[in-house]
Amino acid sequence: MQTEQHQLRIRISWPAGHLTATVGDTPTARALEKALPLTATARTWGEEVYFDTGVSVPCEADARQVVEPGTVAFWPDGDALALPYGPTPISRGDECRLASPCNVLGRIEQDPRLLATVRDGDPIRVELLTA
Repeated sequence: MQTEQHQLRIRISWPAGHLTATVGDTPTARALEKALPLTATARTWGEEVYFDTGVSVPCEADARQVVEPGTVAFWPDGDALALPYGPTPISRGDECRLASPCNVLGRIEQDPRLLATVRDGDPIRVELLTA
């Protein structure tokens, strides 16, 4: 018997706006789900927003360092969610290159460039959206 793929929808909000993201069923996503809702301090690194989650998980087998803009990634080295929307200081060209390999969790549903309105030090909140 096949079970339906478990997908989460999360809302990420900060003083200037909010986004919704869909997150797949991975060990990291399940660990994050248990920690929600969470509030953290946003940090920016080039065109990436990241923040501490209090969740500690290892790199998954398919962890990647270069991802598409709007990817919801988990940075195991920093116990942080990483939300790239453009180049970072170590990118080559226009790519989104994360600091080190990250677990890919899902995608932001709107234009990821809305993340440009997040300021370093902003409070950021992540909560589960119920269907």
